Amino acid sequence: MMRSLYWKLSLAILLAAFTTAGLFAIFIRVTSADRLMQFVIDQQRTKLVQSLSEYYQTHGSWKDIRQNWGNVERQTLPEEWQHPIGEGENRDPLPPQVRERRGLFSLADSSGYVLVSGAPGYPEGILLDEQMLKEGTPITVNGQTVGILLSPQRLVNFRPEEARFLNRVNQALVIGGAGALLIALIIGVFLARTLTRPIKDLTLAATRMAQGELEQQVQVRSRDEIGQLAQAFNLMSQQIARANQLRRQMTADIAHDLRTPLTVIAGYIESMRDGVLQPTPQRLDLIYQEIERLQKMVNDLRMLSQADAGELNLHPQPVQPVALLERAAQLFQHHASQAGITLKVDVHEHTDSILVDEDRMMQVLDNLISNALRYTPSGGEVTLRARQDGKRVLLQVADTGSGIPAEELPHIFERFHRVDPSRHSESGGSGLGLAIVRALVEAQGGRVSAESEPGKGTTISVEFPALD
Repeated sequence: MMRSLYWKLSLAILLAAFTTAGLFAIFIRVTSADRLMQFVIDQQRTKLVQSLSEYYQTHGSWKDIRQNWGNVERQTLPEEWQHPIGEGENRDPLPPQVRERRGLFSLADSSGYVLVSGAPGYPEGILLDEQMLKEGTPITVNGQTVGILLSPQRLVNFRPEEARFLNRVNQALVIGGAGALLIALIIGVFLARTLTRPIKDLTLAATRMAQGELEQQVQVRSRDEIGQLAQAFNLMSQQIARANQLRRQMTADIAHDLRTPLTVIAGYIESMRDGVLQPTPQRLDLIYQEIERLQKMVNDLRMLSQADAGELNLHPQPVQPVALLERAAQLFQHHASQAGITLKVDVHEHTDSILVDEDRMMQVLDNLISNALRYTPSGGEVTLRARQDGKRVLLQVADTGSGIPAEELPHIFERFHRVDPSRHSESGGSGLGLAIVRALVEAQGGRVSAESEPGKGTTISVEFPALD
């Protein structure tokens, strides 16, 4: 049972509260007696200083102070202290705690000579040094120091009412400590339950994912670190479920895109073998075109796998973006003219070179321009742009085609994703072009993004760091 985080947290909070309450009680217990003792001494010293000031004002000196010391004490000390030393009201011996407080104060004149001795350390007639005088309390009359009252350091015993006060303090500490521990236990159990409940939910959801139920969602109960963990788990679960769905869809798409050309090839070869069709050059060319399609798809998949593994062969070198776009435009100019589409390069300012593999970048532009021409109607326009944005260089391929719906835009760089699911390899490509674009760009330290508005066109942006 102690292996449970719930009980570990509860015990930890309880031990912390017990330690804190114990240390606090010990500190109060140790210091309360000294503080009470000092309070009693300070109280009596204040009254005695006032009485001695009045005595000096009345007599003009400390003459006969030793003989009148008892009278001064009677004006200051409590009633039970106002009897001759060693006797009570009925001539009974005074209690020890009373006897020990009689005559504890000593008096020295302004020169430092002890007039009245209340402690063995201050014998009468001795001249005190400056340090001892600094420890005393000055007695002033009309702004002039006329004497020094020397106080005791501590009391040996407490009076009955003082002892009762200390006992009550100790009782209050015990009751307060017990109450604090009880409250700490309640709070600890509550906090432990609050902290462990979402962890249990996460554990259960993770167990279900391990059993194959990939799409799991847990309730986010707070905004703290555990709440952020729950949000991250939910996002991870969604992405894993989507990745699994994409994997299944990719497998189905690969099977479909491979089956179509294989079916065509198998049909022609079977018909030629049975003598139904003659192996004419046109039919052999058609079979060869289907084989080329298969080879291109296999090469694309191999390239993506190499990019995923970080094994893509790259030869980066400084390349001028404008020259790159002009070279790509020349390759597709004839194709664009046949489709009735205007293909142009738009560069208004100087752009710095970028460090890329030129052949791979031509492959990137080939895929982007092919897509733009495929989805741009006759009379439309495809524009290749190069822009300098601080220390970044932006290459853009913008078209005036049909555009991409907003809900599809975040997924266009995924493998085998088609905006129109009804399009297949015969008319809409294999669905790997933009995935290859992203893989090649990111492998060279760049990033790719897309902006589109349905009915107005799409702009694909490729961004690279500029070379100084």
